Amino acid sequence: MAETQKDIITRLAERGEQVVGRITDLPAAKTLVDKTSALAKNVDSMQKQLRSLGPLEKRVAGLERRLDKLEGKGSTTRKRATTRKTTAAKPKSTTRRPPPPKAS
Repeated sequence: MAETQKDIITRLAERGEQVVGRITDLPAAKTLVDKTSALAKNVDSMQKQLRSLGPLEKRVAGLERRLDKLEGKGSTTRKRATTRKTTAAKPKSTTRRPPPPKAS
């Protein structure tokens, strides 16, 4: 029984290798494989860049704390109060104006 399962798995693996070999012969599939590998490289690069942001955020937070101490703010964080100005919309005219006279 174990011999037949191993035989089936081996056959499936060989078939998979054959299919992958044939796929690369097709021009559209080749571009798909190339784009997929390029995407994987880009994702890896992006992950490295994102990992490097953590230490920078810590440095910025430390610098902000130091700046607050130098400005005499103490240990409280500074929050800006935002005010939003609203303007009243012009009422739209409901009466129609006649078209301007044509110049002759």
